Formats: sequence, C-alpha cells, structure tokens
Amino acid sequence: MANSFQDQLLKAGLVNRNKVNNANREKHKQIKQQQHTNTPATNAAKLQAQHTSAEKAQRDRELNRQKVELENKKATAAQIKQLVETNRVAKGDGDCAYHFQDANKIQQLYVTEATRKQIVQGALVIVRLGNEYALVPKQAAEKIAQRDPGCLLTINDSAQAAADEDEYAKYKIPDDLTW
Repeated sequence: MANSFQDQLLKAGLVNRNKVNNANREKHKQIKQQQHTNTPATNAAKLQAQHTSAEKAQRDRELNRQKVELENKKATAAQIKQLVETNRVAKGDGDCAYHFQDANKIQQLYVTEATRKQIVQGALVIVRLGNEYALVPKQAAEKIAQRDPGCLLTINDSAQAAADEDEYAKYKIPDDLTW
C-alpha cells in the first residue's frame, strides 16, 4: 500500500516518467502560487484596491446625484419661464409707479392705473424672471409657486385689500399720494 497512484500507473505502463514529472511540476507551481497570493502584502493590496473602487463608486454616485439635481433645476426654470411667457400681461406705457420689494431693495414698475389696481386687488402678481419683472394672472402665479415660490415678489390678497379700503374709507387721501 506504500505505492502511490502515480507509481501504480507507471508499473502498469499506462504513463511514462516524463508525464509524471510534468504533473508533479504543475502541482508544485499551483501550490506556490496559492501560497504567494495569500501573503499579507497581496491581501493589503487587494483591500486597498477594494477601498479605492468603493470610493470611486461613491464619488460617481454623488456626481450623478448632483447632475440629476442640476437637470431638475434647469427643467423647473424652463417650466417657469414658459409659464411666464405664455401668461404674461402687458404692463402698458403707464406713468403710475408701483413700488415693491425685491431682495431687500425697493423696486418700481411703471404701469397703467388699471393695471396697478389689479395688482393691489391681487388679480395680477409680479414675478421675477431672470433680471426682469413680469406681470402674470393669479392662476399662473399659483402654478409658478408650486415650482419655485422664490420667483413671486408680490402676492396681494383681494379680501385684505377690500378690508383695508373699507377701514380707511373715512380718511381723506391726498390726490397726489400713490404707493
């Protein structure tokens, strides 16, 4: 029973000595490679490679998230611009100045008296579109507010305007005073 399987095959004449030696060399190479790949240096290199690939995947996910967020902002801005352009009300060549606040600054918009009354009553809303101001109806302003409430500058409530007019009806207002 001391004979190995290789020795038995040699005695039977099924294989020759060269084939047995080649098989032994291949087996020895495989054992050496397995021992070499399991060294601490290669394990550390594998861990470093895994860590680097995980960091790269995290960066890629973050870049993709930022890209999607930017695309969403652009799409929202395009929707707002389209809403303003389709629902814009002409200011007219008025000489009546309507004052409103935009980013802690008082701005003025020259409109006709009828347009000014509509703004005060809440039928029209002033919207900032880039560096310019536009007048849109209240229904369009509500759609814009769903997308970005920061674009709306003046939203007057018609019930509050009527209450203010009734409250101050007994006081005389000078003809040249407008705000």
